[in-house]
Parts: sequence; structure tokens; C-alpha cells
Amino acid sequence: MPVDPNSTITRLALPKGHLEAGVFDLLRDAGIRVRAGTRGYRPTISLPGYETKILRPQNIVEMLHIGSRDVGFAGADWVAEVKADVVELLDTEMDPVRIVAAAPVSILENGKLPRRRLIVASEYETLTRQWLEKEGLDAQFVLSYGATEVFPPEDADLIVDNTATGSTLAANGLQIVGEVMRSTTRLYANPRSLENAERREQVDKLVMLLRSVLEARQRVMLEVNVSADDLEAVVEALPCMREPTISTLHGSAGYAVKAAVPRKELPLVIPVLKSKGGTDIVVTDLAQIVP
Repeated sequence: MPVDPNSTITRLALPKGHLEAGVFDLLRDAGIRVRAGTRGYRPTISLPGYETKILRPQNIVEMLHIGSRDVGFAGADWVAEVKADVVELLDTEMDPVRIVAAAPVSILENGKLPRRRLIVASEYETLTRQWLEKEGLDAQFVLSYGATEVFPPEDADLIVDNTATGSTLAANGLQIVGEVMRSTTRLYANPRSLENAERREQVDKLVMLLRSVLEARQRVMLEVNVSADDLEAVVEALPCMREPTISTLHGSAGYAVKAAVPRKELPLVIPVLKSKGGTDIVVTDLAQIVP
């Protein structure tokens, strides 16, 4: 059923399969409760104005494209594969994978594919054909339906598949010979769904809540005590979002400085703060950050 321009209900698609756990954790951390319905594929969420359904990520892309779903989570690889007419709302940066071309080491010539007609197997027909054309390779395409890595060497010379670590490819004697694209789980919308002002407001609220969690996962709250003489040096060393929060310690014994800092910078920041006179450093996790 295409988008009803007058409806204010937002039809949300949640992914089934390998993307499911990450998306459900993200919703939970944003304070959005997902409750199983009487039918397992139609849960309810605690965010008003949403009707929810669980679908395979590939189907979510198709449903967003034709307009039977307003908003949903899917991998960027499948959006590119079907050339879906969708709007990207949020890159969660979860479930990162590479779409790569891989071949048995035995057929490679100096680490490269031989210049002859090849047989290539993949679930990604569009992406594979685009990559073959870009690389100037002559190949016959075979559509696979899962377990693509088992095709070579008897049934294909080359595959195009997604990989997180490359370990499955290596275990099957395959060597990566090219990268087609990189993909993560993202939140997409049907562009016509966003033309309704009330539905757009609902979607914007969802995006804000999810982004607040993703931002919080990248940062921690760092608190440090410092004397008046060393205050400016400590503040200068803090990689905070805007300006740190500064309060006076009891008895005017100095200052307490608090800032949300990037988690990955802690190993560098903490020693610097100590060297500049910071004491009693405390680091705590954050749940959400809304700028």
C-alpha cells in the first residue's frame, strides 16, 4: 500500500536477522521500548504515532522504495544494490562490512585476476556488474542465494560478497582482490513520507533520540579537580563539545571541571590532565547527549 499523504501514522520497519540485535539495543538505549505483539512480526513501540513491522533488511529497502513503509533500518549495500529511491536519515555506523571481490589464490596471476572470461557469483547483481565494468573485466554473472563463498573454484572464478573481518573468505581459500563499497546499518525514509508535516515531525523526533545515543556511545563524562592556578591549563587540554562546566569546590579549594570528551581520546587526555595539575579524575558512561 503506497504512502497515504493524509495519514499521520508512521510505518516503521525493523530488521530481522543479523541487524536486529544492534537496532533493538539502540532503540532500548534511546528509551524506546519494543513490545512483542500477538503476531511476532508486528511489535509495538513506546513512541506514539508509530505502527511497526519486522522485515528482512532487503525487503525493508524494497518496501521503502515502493512506499508501503515510511521509515526503516537497512544496510547501505542493499540500498545501493536496488537503487532505492530513499532518503538517508541517520548512519548508525553499526554492523560495518565491506562488499569485496574475492578469488581463489590458485587462479591469481601476480596477485591479480587473469585477463580472461570469468564466472562471478554474488547476491549483489547490480553492484557486481558495476564493479566489473569499472575494472574492465569480462565475466558471466551467476546469482547466488547465500553461502556465496562455496562457489569457487569449481563453480565460479570469483565472488562478490560482504565481509566484516575476511575470516570466512580466508577459511575458504579466497583472497580479496577488490573493494566494491563499504556499508553500515542506516535509517532510511521514503521521500514522499516526509512531505507530511506531522509524520516528518515524528521522524525527526526518532532521529534525534537515536542520534543522542550514538553520540553518547562515542563520549564519556570526565570530571577533574584543579587548583585556581592550573584551571586554564586544564580547560585548554579538554577536548569538550563546547565549553566545560566549572564549579567551585567547597572552601574555595579549587574547581571541579566537567566535560563530555571523546572516549577514544582518553588514553591521551588523562595523562595530560594529570601533568597540568588535574586530580581526582573520574570517568563515567553517558546514556544520551542532545546538543
